Amino acid sequence: MTQVFFNGDWVAPEQAKVSVFDRGFLFGDGVYEVIPAFNKKLFGAADHLTRLARSLAEIDIINPLTDAQWHAVLDRLVAECDSDDVSIYIQVSRGTPPKRDHAYPNPPVAPTVLASASPIAPVSPAIREQGARAITVPDWRWQRCDIKSVNLLPNIMARQQAVAAGAMEAILVREGIALEGAASNLFAVIDGELITAPLGPHILGGVTRNRLVAMVRTQGQLPMLECPIPFDRLFDASEVFMTSSTRDLLPITRINEHAVGSGLPGEIWATLNHDFQQLKLQRDRV
Repeated sequence: MTQVFFNGDWVAPEQAKVSVFDRGFLFGDGVYEVIPAFNKKLFGAADHLTRLARSLAEIDIINPLTDAQWHAVLDRLVAECDSDDVSIYIQVSRGTPPKRDHAYPNPPVAPTVLASASPIAPVSPAIREQGARAITVPDWRWQRCDIKSVNLLPNIMARQQAVAAGAMEAILVREGIALEGAASNLFAVIDGELITAPLGPHILGGVTRNRLVAMVRTQGQLPMLECPIPFDRLFDASEVFMTSSTRDLLPITRINEHAVGSGLPGEIWATLNHDFQQLKLQRDRV
């Protein structure tokens, strides 16, 4: 079994022991990242590590490793995983102080650091051909969704609602605005324009999202808007898809009980998905 990186050591997963007083366990006081590799090559690692560093800085945890050290960890996890397509999970908590207290430990303690790898489950060909269903749910999250915090209870509850409804994702709606998915970013084609929510405290700036926005703007063939998507306009969309690091561009062809467009993945999604796959093939270490 692939070893995990835990507090500076490489150990078997069952040997990675977290204290019951760890602040990640007690308070959810930590952040995480998920970094993909395809055909044993990292994709977007630099962007993910930048986002990890930002999340850590936003909650006042010193980054425990340099970029070079993180890359060494990522390379080993990818090399030792039994799959060509790999999802790397990183979690950093504020660590284990001698007693439980809401305030940050003073003096600070060493953070708890975990990195592990698992195979990426491929999206089925049927989903690529027919699309997936999503439901809409109220956004119950806090006001700093731009921090990739381990506090994911609202996201978990939303995703479970989707699973219970036979859907693949839940679209989070706050004050009449469709923001993003429980674990993905949201794109909609409305009146010939590709629209996604703007960066800010109410969404997580997804690496796949950001690369897709940059790719579309570079191509210059499709109007690309970063602006709020009113909930009711979502049902006027001719195409909808969700983006994430392990699912790329997931076509959504039904929202609640409403068909999106023709009820099948659209031409814009097909073109952008093809171009994004080509982008993945062209990268070196990026």
